[in-house]
Amino acid sequence: MQRPVRPWMLGFAALAVGCAPAGPPGAAVESITARGLQKHIAMLASDSFAGRGPSSVGEERTLAYLQREFASLGLRPGNGDSWHQDVPLVRSTVKAGAALTARSGGALARFAWGDDFVAFTKRVTEVSQLQNSELVFVGYGVVAPEYGWNDYADLDVRGKTVVMLVNDPGFATRDTALFRGRAMTYYGRWTYKFEEAARQGAAGALIVHETEPAAYGWDVVRNSWTGPQFNLEAGDGAVPRVAVEGWVTLQTARALFRLGGQEYDSLKGRAAQRGFRAVPLGAQVSVRLDLEIVRSMSRNFLAVLPGSDHADEYVIYMGHWDHFGTDATRAGDQIFNGAVDNATGVAALLEVARAFTTLSSPVSRSVLFLAVTAEEQGLLGSQYYGTHPVVPLAQTVAAINMDALNVLGRMRDITVVGLGYSELDSLVQLAAERQNRVVRPDPEPEKGYYYRSDHFSFAKQGVPALNPGSGVDHVEHGEAWTLEREAEYRDQKYHKPADEYDRSWDLSGMVEDVQLLFDVGYRLATSRAFPNWREGTEFRAARDRMMDGR
Repeated sequence: MQRPVRPWMLGFAALAVGCAPAGPPGAAVESITARGLQKHIAMLASDSFAGRGPSSVGEERTLAYLQREFASLGLRPGNGDSWHQDVPLVRSTVKAGAALTARSGGALARFAWGDDFVAFTKRVTEVSQLQNSELVFVGYGVVAPEYGWNDYADLDVRGKTVVMLVNDPGFATRDTALFRGRAMTYYGRWTYKFEEAARQGAAGALIVHETEPAAYGWDVVRNSWTGPQFNLEAGDGAVPRVAVEGWVTLQTARALFRLGGQEYDSLKGRAAQRGFRAVPLGAQVSVRLDLEIVRSMSRNFLAVLPGSDHADEYVIYMGHWDHFGTDATRAGDQIFNGAVDNATGVAALLEVARAFTTLSSPVSRSVLFLAVTAEEQGLLGSQYYGTHPVVPLAQTVAAINMDALNVLGRMRDITVVGLGYSELDSLVQLAAERQNRVVRPDPEPEKGYYYRSDHFSFAKQGVPALNPGSGVDHVEHGEAWTLEREAEYRDQKYHKPADEYDRSWDLSGMVEDVQLLFDVGYRLATSRAFPNWREGTEFRAARDRMMDGR
């Protein structure tokens, strides 16, 4: 049966052919400046904001700053008469002294917290532990029927602790016919692996960290998971969890495998081949986590610029305001300032808002500016919004995410993480042509960036969501130089106190990127079309159901 064509189905793929909405006036585009971005980045990343930790003094100062700045532009509260959406969180902090022990026969091995492993629990409890839990190597820990893959086939892991590899088999083999080859799928993300282990009934889950397939070093794991951990309050979008989740270093993994008479590298190679079956490791692990539990309320921030003729339809710009706060147990610098990640994105929200207010007349659709909390804790603020939307999702035209923007200077290209997934690509192409730039896919798809930022919370609900990168072809230094600088940032500053504002940054490239995203949002806000996902993407069916209900 041929599917009927509805008005909303005439998306931007068709509009891009000769009849797309015009871009914004040049004066509005040029109102986005390096000076404006610099002011906001320097303020938000300053020590006075204490690292912008959720449910902290840093949150209070951040939200107060956003309210003051958006109100000064003439925007209105985005949640009725409130600038905020409450996000109920549970903060769990593992107390000092946790150790992981492993036994096999009479042999005993002990592993140190932080240096050899990190562990945590998303359960709301003061004690969570594994006691002589049998270790089972489950390869990549993936159940993917569409790829003909099941690492848990014919396996009962109840009461056991599963050990898993990071990323997915396609990355390991570089086989383009396996999953998506080198490009990471959602099955390669640690979030999926822990959730699947819980669905399988495991007691514990340990991921082996390796820098290349994870795309970051052990310091990132340690810094991210040894401090207070947040989760949504049960019943508010939270998912079931195993008793203990954790990461182990490669050295620790090899020791655990040897303890039970197995060889890590051999089993790792087998795990990437079709037909792999899980292997008991012949060892048992124990670990006790004593936790301090604090319930708190964090907040998403919302500001709206009402539209004229179709104010009940919304274009959303978004970015996360949070970072890791302050760690008083650290020697030296204790503040995680989060300048690139993500004071840059929040500054961009403010500059885009200012650009819209310079227009001589309001756009047809409303524009919602959403700064979400707890992204660094697993996209919690955007996850909560996605399941508790302030604006009905069927009236949400699209979401444009801004996270960790370019501080290296102008690029000849603009990258789209997930290029080819949605009709939003057509509008990016139009805006890029205006800047004489080319649109390119993510140059590092193996790192799974598509699943690591807040746009993904909208995509899962079916709303087309754009996650732009900054480009890699620097106008002066080329691609290799840019990739080297990005690698340096990941190694030396990402999720570390060293991510601080630097007055020497070249913000000219960020200006062009933010101007381009303003162009995309302007075209969305002046159009009557609702963009969709491309056929064959995993989010298309949800959008179709959503729009059929309009």
